[in-house]
Amino acid sequence: MNSFKTYHPIVNFAFFVAVIICTLWMMHPAFLAISLLAAFLYPLLLKGARALRFNLLFALPMLVVIAVLNPLFVHQGMTMLFYINDNPITLEAILYGVAAAVMLVSVLLWFSSYNEVVTSDKFLYLFGRAMPSLALLLSMTLRLIPRLKTQIGRISQAQKAIGLGAGTGNVFQRARNGLRILSILITWALENAVETADSMRARGYGLRGRTAFSIFRFDRRDAACLAVIGAAAAVCMAGQAAGAAYVQYYPDVKWVMHPFTIVMAAAYALLCFWPAVLEIREGYKWRSLKSTV
Repeated sequence: MNSFKTYHPIVNFAFFVAVIICTLWMMHPAFLAISLLAAFLYPLLLKGARALRFNLLFALPMLVVIAVLNPLFVHQGMTMLFYINDNPITLEAILYGVAAAVMLVSVLLWFSSYNEVVTSDKFLYLFGRAMPSLALLLSMTLRLIPRLKTQIGRISQAQKAIGLGAGTGNVFQRARNGLRILSILITWALENAVETADSMRARGYGLRGRTAFSIFRFDRRDAACLAVIGAAAAVCMAGQAAGAAYVQYYPDVKWVMHPFTIVMAAAYALLCFWPAVLEIREGYKWRSLKSTV
């Protein structure tokens, strides 16, 4: 399933900008929990077991490490719990460490989903006319690492098949084989860069008056989706500006909870879970159509 990816690039980009800004801006525990849960769920719907492996092996350990490190290095706060090497460990430092860890991991997971949804062609469509050189540079840079990773895997398999793999032989032979694989990869990258430049020149890149083809069309479905995202983000930002999600961690922990905070949390949950809702709805619709065949 990847229903949200089929929406217009403006919709995709607006969603990730809104949710990442809100995640970075709001340190209230309720909003951090909503963002983390949604950021954890959506990659599972996009990539399945691959995303679950990333979440369990990288994201969650990173969350624990950041949460533990903060009270070890920051000793502010009024509630002393115990001492480690004569350094006080405070409840406030622990809670702030957990909040900061949840925020950073949530942003990391949202960027992981962003890379899956906002592809290079969408990025070029959004910024190609306003900043053509920068958009092309960023698009090629983001594409380079996955291509190099794929190519070095192919080279390694080919070298391994003829007995020259990086894990074959003694230490010196392994080093020599690894350098040979790296040399092949660099040669391939340089040749590919020359071919790309020749192809772009042949297609008229940089000429005045050159037009660009696009398959993206903004329709009523995109407008409705963008309206939901915009309204939810507007409620969240207005509430944050008004202090409805105020939180303080030092010197003691204080946060507010009143009716508008609940409204704001509902709008934030709608914003964060909106792509997941679209994916689940599309999956249910698809299963219903299959059952009628």
